Parts: sequence; structure tokens; C-alpha cells
Amino acid sequence: MARLLLFNKPYGVLSQFTDKGSPTARATLSDHIAVKGVYPAGRLDRDSEGLLLLCDDGKLQARIADPRFKLPKTYLVQVEGDPQTPALDRLREGVLLNDGLTLPAEVERIDEPSLWPRDPPIRVRQSVPDSWLRLTICEGRNRQVRRMTAAVGLPTLRLVRWSVGDWTVSGIAPGAFRQISV
Repeated sequence: MARLLLFNKPYGVLSQFTDKGSPTARATLSDHIAVKGVYPAGRLDRDSEGLLLLCDDGKLQARIADPRFKLPKTYLVQVEGDPQTPALDRLREGVLLNDGLTLPAEVERIDEPSLWPRDPPIRVRQSVPDSWLRLTICEGRNRQVRRMTAAVGLPTLRLVRWSVGDWTVSGIAPGAFRQISV
């Protein structure tokens, strides 16, 4: 049976165990996870938070990370601006990025979710509204959600990956993980 760790990656933590080549030490997975023999199944950018899966089985790791399997990834996204139907429809139809057209996303406006505080907090501007979206994609391009929202005029302020497939970060504190057998 494979071990799978559901890790709530805090903002500012790299999705790797070492930080080679950086002149300054940055936070890595090794600052939070002392389990031997597990490796990230996919990535989550340093400035993103939420669910990062780690496992000890190469086949499972590939199945989770490989876009060919189209495992849905759901994000809670705080955006700058007031999303209107045309922008949301563009996300639902697919957005043309510099590396091609994305697959259609599932997206809906949501009320501000009850999340842990982000450290550091996002910069709030009194003159510019912000809103929350729940966005689900089945791809894994580099910084895809941020590029998609920016392309429709809604820059991302905070990005939290809430789930990958049926696995969720619900109930896991930032910097903590839950281990399950698969």
C-alpha cells in the first residue's frame, strides 16, 4: 500500500525538500515534513498555499501529477476586481495564454471562505474591490490559474489549492499534514 501525505503548504514554502542554488535560505518541505521516502506529486508555487500531495509510490505520483489523467484541482482564488459574467464565461470556455488555449475551467463566485490567516497578509487597497472564486482545472501548466485570471482582467491576490481529485486540505492546519494509505 502506498503512503500519501496531504500537506497544507504555507505561503512562502518551496514545493521541494532542498533549496540548492539560492544565496539565501528559503523555507522548504523539509522544514515541515520529516517523513522519509516521500516526494511531491506535482508542484505548488512558492506564493500559493494549500494542498500539496506527497507519496512514496512512483506510479501513484505520476498518476496524480500527469495532466493526461486530468485529475481535477480546485482552487479558492481571491482576485482583484468584481468578476462579471463575460470574464467568468471566458474562464469557462478556455483562455488563450502564451503557451496555448487552456481547457475550460469550472468557475463560480463564492463568498469569502473561512481560511487561516496568510502570513504575510495580502495588501488590501481600499479603492479596489476584491472577490473570491472557486475555480477547477484539469491541467497543471506553470502558474496557470494566475495567468488565466490575469488574462480576463482579474489579477490573483491569494491562491489556495483546496483539493486534488477527492483529496482535500479541509481540517489540516498550515504547515501540517495528514498521512493516509492508498
